[in-house]
Amino acid sequence: MLVNTADEDGNYVDLGGEFPLEENEHFNNLLVNTQQSNIQVPTNVYNKDPYILNAIYNSEALNDVFIGNFQKDPTLTWQYFGSSTGFFRIYPGIKWTPDSNGVVAFDCRNRNWYIQAATSPKDIIIMVDISGSMKGLKMTIAKHTINTILDTLGENDFVNVIAYTDYVRYVEPCFKGTLVQADLDNREHFKILVDELHVKGEAKIKKAMKESFKILNEARANGQGSMCNQAIMLITDGAMEDFESVFEEFNWPERRVRVFTYLIGREMTFAQNTKWIACNNKGYYTHISTLADVQENVMEYLHVLSRPMVINHDHDIIWTEAYMDTVLFATKAQSLLLMTSVAMPVFSKKKETLSHGILLGVVGSDIPLMEVMKLAPRYMLGAHGYAFLITNNGYILAHPDLRPLYKDGKKLKPKPNYNSVDLSEVEWEDTEEMVKGAVLCSGKCKSPLTCSSWCLCSFGMVLTKGHGQLMFVGNVSVEEGMPVPLEPQQLHVCVCRTYCETDIDPQHRKYTQLQAAIRYLLGKEPDLECDEVLLQQTLFDAVVTAPLEAYWNALMLNDGDGVEAGIETAFLGTRAGLMRIMRYAGVETRVAKKFLTAADKDNLFTVDHFPLWYRLAAENRPGSFYYYPVTEKGASTPPAVNVGWNTAEVFFGGRVCVCAAAAPRPVPSAILTPCCCSWSLCRISLFDYQAMCKNSHHHASSARTLLSVSAPPHSHKLTFTSSTTLTIELGLDNSYVVTGVLMCVCVCVCVAHKQKKVEAMQPCDTAYPGFMYDPSIREANSLIKCGRCQKMFVVQQVPDSNLVLVVTQADCDCSRQYGPILLQMKSQKVRRRPESCHAYHPKEDAKDCGGASSISASLSLFSASLLFSLVLHRRT
Repeated sequence: MLVNTADEDGNYVDLGGEFPLEENEHFNNLLVNTQQSNIQVPTNVYNKDPYILNAIYNSEALNDVFIGNFQKDPTLTWQYFGSSTGFFRIYPGIKWTPDSNGVVAFDCRNRNWYIQAATSPKDIIIMVDISGSMKGLKMTIAKHTINTILDTLGENDFVNVIAYTDYVRYVEPCFKGTLVQADLDNREHFKILVDELHVKGEAKIKKAMKESFKILNEARANGQGSMCNQAIMLITDGAMEDFESVFEEFNWPERRVRVFTYLIGREMTFAQNTKWIACNNKGYYTHISTLADVQENVMEYLHVLSRPMVINHDHDIIWTEAYMDTVLFATKAQSLLLMTSVAMPVFSKKKETLSHGILLGVVGSDIPLMEVMKLAPRYMLGAHGYAFLITNNGYILAHPDLRPLYKDGKKLKPKPNYNSVDLSEVEWEDTEEMVKGAVLCSGKCKSPLTCSSWCLCSFGMVLTKGHGQLMFVGNVSVEEGMPVPLEPQQLHVCVCRTYCETDIDPQHRKYTQLQAAIRYLLGKEPDLECDEVLLQQTLFDAVVTAPLEAYWNALMLNDGDGVEAGIETAFLGTRAGLMRIMRYAGVETRVAKKFLTAADKDNLFTVDHFPLWYRLAAENRPGSFYYYPVTEKGASTPPAVNVGWNTAEVFFGGRVCVCAAAAPRPVPSAILTPCCCSWSLCRISLFDYQAMCKNSHHHASSARTLLSVSAPPHSHKLTFTSSTTLTIELGLDNSYVVTGVLMCVCVCVCVAHKQKKVEAMQPCDTAYPGFMYDPSIREANSLIKCGRCQKMFVVQQVPDSNLVLVVTQADCDCSRQYGPILLQMKSQKVRRRPESCHAYHPKEDAKDCGGASSISASLSLFSASLLFSLVLHRRT
């Protein structure tokens, strides 16, 4: 944070110094130093502590390792080492930016990659004393301690929170007698409930301790929870009871459950009792007298749990869930937004300290998920095939239907639970009537066609069944297939296809994929690593589609029977990613000025490399056309009726540029679209488990709404407006596929309402009504009753297209008739536990249980004070 910072005299400040920084394209044009790593220290850690400075000097050898790694594999991004003392070494070096208050809140020891690599999965019962003696600052410190412990838990851990006085109280009654997964939703739920705790009564620790042991013992006996480490966290200002009998009954002599004690407040009267509990149950005792003490003292329990792994010298490698780099998000470096981390522990191998199991820290690297997904042969999976990545807990790392962002006004923001979206929330189980595709799993599945209840694969593929399962492959020469476009925008290769690896050699990074492919084919860059099968397909496509360009030119030059009015662009796309484009209108007169550029590039979040117009045209019968809008900006006209799935997003009518894509052949499936129609044909229920709803006031309930419905991915609207109230609406979504010959089209009619006040949004699960339209019915009409009025409508199918014409009265509002229905919390699914577990080692030094320094310091202070008092007494 202090690098390149000078004082008033122009001298570099202490712990700062000159540190050259320059923009680097590989790191999204951030200012970095690729020749040196540097150190970040959080505000809560004293940066001149001799112990920390010594550890920093010892870690300097990592600098050469980081540089060597980057030279061997230039696709690497951030490499780092998080020390158990609190400092963070990062490569390449950067200038750290504090928050608006000048505080550096980032502590590497709180990050999931550190916690998961440092410890094995764990079951935690947090016991908090809420007796009358805990009032005031003590209770504030206790609540902060609970929240800090919760922050150290992850998806592989299980937890419950018990508050006790003279009786035992579960902070969440629904979780009575059980353990729940410590995912984001449950952790945040616990924090809200803990904040509402109030002190009263007298503390009786014995009952609460028995209840905690029963929960953990039953979980272990029934094969529930993490089936690894188990611990009780006791947070109290004193333990006065005789509790030895509880340990004799439930925990001795095996001591399977560790007990960690946190003595709250400045009083040391019960320090020996509280420490005795921890030391006789393989735990750790700490004294927390101020809020500033919480962070460091809570982290001690992680080091204790890491001892068996360290003594065994096991370098377990872990992969974290998907997350967004907040620094990169602020700089709009979207190609690196969704990341996963791979990490492993670093520990001392000194024989003299072996029994202490000293964890030095965790080393790791960030990996953009886009780099991982490039390993899947995307173009070989077909137009509707795709690959996905999930964690052992069934949470999505990458999937076409993952929607991690939501729109808040004009800004895109990450959803609070974007990294805990379950696979079942974007997929449904295959049945005999509905088969979406074959899913290939790296683990064992209950069915060859499904990962239902899910087998929790780390990598899976959904394959095309029907159209797209075959490819045309032809042998063409380089000379025949070499693309020589007349204009730069006439012929493209898809930027989302990796034809050649340009990241390996820094000299190749300046080339686009098209430039790299041409230079490789011409023999100018033989060292490039290219996909020869994909390049051969691209060359074949270039040869086969070449005559189309002459045809388009002829149409443009034909004055009499040429291009129809209103057509701006003609285009053709192939499976290999080659695209031919012919512009019929200049950029000044085009409505779609960015047509087929940003919207059809590689989508960061969906990891879907086929544009919507390509995928949905493949679903239509031959001879028909698929229409969809490519922009919502155009000439100013009166606003149209708001239509579509997400009523929070107002759609303004006007000039709309329309894409028409021809369907090449029939397929045995159709598209079912969710919507908020106000007329009834064939009504069905549609669900969105990644929704965003207006925030409601908290209330304790056994059936809370989940924190995860915005518009479905690939949902598009088409509206034409004129001086009358005539509206044409189209809503198609590739997320909903049904087998059969029925062409399912949904028509949505809702009225726009401007929101005067922007309310906070939170994730939720919702249900919406949807309606299926049978194309065998060419026309339908009816009346809809909406409160005190009724409106007439007429629905008519537009031949040879996916359009439906809807004519309706606009003076009767039915939009509020169908709103989202919030769903209750879903049941918890069975997860696949991590393979490794380090819960016990016979060489572990259980006597290292904390508190000695603080107690001895207090005794020394007491003795000094007593001596000083005696001296004063004698002198007076």
